[in-house]
Amino acid sequence: MSPEIDQLAAVGLIPKESPVKTKKRGEELSIGIPKEKSEEEKRVVLTPEAVGLLTNNGIHVVVETSAGLASKFTDQDYSDAGAKVVYSAKEAFETDIVLKVDAPSLEEISSMNVGACLISALQIGKQNREFIEALNTKKITAVAFEYLEDKVGGMPVVRAMSEIAGSTVMLVAAEYLSSVNDGKGLIMGGVTGVPPTQVVIIGAGTVAEYAARTALGLGANIKVFDNHIYKLRRLKQLLGQQIYTSTIDNLTLTQALSEADVVIGALRAEKGRNKVVVSEEMVANMMHGSIIIDVGIDQGGCIETAKMSSHSDPVYQVHDIIHYCVPNIASRVSRTASYSLSNIFTPIILQMADLGGPEEMIFTYRWFLRGVYTYRGSLTNAYLGRKFDIAHKELQLLLAARY
Repeated sequence: MSPEIDQLAAVGLIPKESPVKTKKRGEELSIGIPKEKSEEEKRVVLTPEAVGLLTNNGIHVVVETSAGLASKFTDQDYSDAGAKVVYSAKEAFETDIVLKVDAPSLEEISSMNVGACLISALQIGKQNREFIEALNTKKITAVAFEYLEDKVGGMPVVRAMSEIAGSTVMLVAAEYLSSVNDGKGLIMGGVTGVPPTQVVIIGAGTVAEYAARTALGLGANIKVFDNHIYKLRRLKQLLGQQIYTSTIDNLTLTQALSEADVVIGALRAEKGRNKVVVSEEMVANMMHGSIIIDVGIDQGGCIETAKMSSHSDPVYQVHDIIHYCVPNIASRVSRTASYSLSNIFTPIILQMADLGGPEEMIFTYRWFLRGVYTYRGSLTNAYLGRKFDIAHKELQLLLAARY
């Protein structure tokens, strides 16, 4: 370029060339896996096998010591897979992307890099305004497990954890029906000459499907209630047999509950908190020693007498009815759940690395964009904005403005 043109460019009469936006290489991406603080949470997002695949593709993985121990994955397993095992949570949080199961605490958020990406459960029932503000202060792009969609519009994490919870609840019910746990002394299902166990399932989604499969496999009789006819019809098709189904009305539901040995609350909240469909009066009319398991307790539950319990203190009684209301049932089978989570997030992380990072992932894939609730200092989820009285911005407009 001639000196004359250089002078014109310097005063702005000739536009300067803009640098071409280049894609980051995969080896520049770093993933942090901190140990979960809660003793109730035993899952880990990535297994050693998944870490090995990521490191082989040039992605740097930092794992806090003992992060996978509750799922029987040792530090040596992660180290052999190519991860860097660190002895402070701070190092695991100082990465491009932090992968957790539980939502981080305010202290953990403060350890994250400005502009980093968080992928974890949101657990909206546990959060407050300060949590969102802490993320926005650090300009963190946060992606919620619960809102994340896949390419066909499904919700992969919700689906996977619901499958596990649905299969597990009937085994939990069998435990507490046992005389060993001061239950009714019934076997889940039945034997020749003895009437089968009566199971009522409220809801007809994924949890209900897998609970029904397990109950039927054990020989129990089931009744399924839901106000969406298409869900009841789909459930019958998926199970491949005729089962008792009904819409939710007080008279029919009360009668079914009065005869039930096991009641599974499997309604998923559609807008905020679940609607209570089983009143305390209905619970009081149930047979003594029966068991209630409310799987949706983290969203408020659908049973009036349900209140959140924990793995360390899982049951309590109301009107002589055993209640099991642990929110993270999948954590009971943490190794299975960890493999399930890892199968979902490993290809997502590989795609991120290929594209150049989380922001490019959001911009490229609408199904991933659905999970984002904070982006570069702004709340982007309308429901959270109303709940916490925080102004929100449409993510599509923020992404359009970045160029």
